[in-house]
Amino acid sequence: MDEPNALFYEPGGRWRSLAWGPIFCLVALVIELYTGPVVHWFALRLFAVLLMGFTYVQVSAARRHVSVELTPTQLRQGTESVDIVDIAEVLPPADCSDGDYEPKRWETARVLGELTGVPRRRYAIGLRLVGGALVQAWARDDDGLREALEQVVAEKS
Repeated sequence: MDEPNALFYEPGGRWRSLAWGPIFCLVALVIELYTGPVVHWFALRLFAVLLMGFTYVQVSAARRHVSVELTPTQLRQGTESVDIVDIAEVLPPADCSDGDYEPKRWETARVLGELTGVPRRRYAIGLRLVGGALVQAWARDDDGLREALEQVVAEKS
């Protein structure tokens, strides 16, 4: 976590993902050792390093652009931060239970984090800012972020 007093945190990407490329190459090495007359030592090492390199780029980008952190004073969504004093209200979630879905106004609002849309496998939370503008916050654990945001915004008032 960036700050020790974070109320909610999602890293966006995990560094342990770097291990998957070498693990797959190790499995391929074991299979080649037991089944074939030729073992591709150089190619397997090369692919392990290449896979780690590509994964490093993805994880570092995810940690920069898709991480979420809520502190008592700020909500950080990727590269954009919003002060808690600027959040007027956490809007209720969309209700799809009756089968007749009518989109809420906040679902078409600007997405926080300087992104064009809510990132994959993340869910939107509507926020009304002090000036009346609507924005979308987002998180993988949207219920956890919503609960923490409601608590922080209520304490602010």
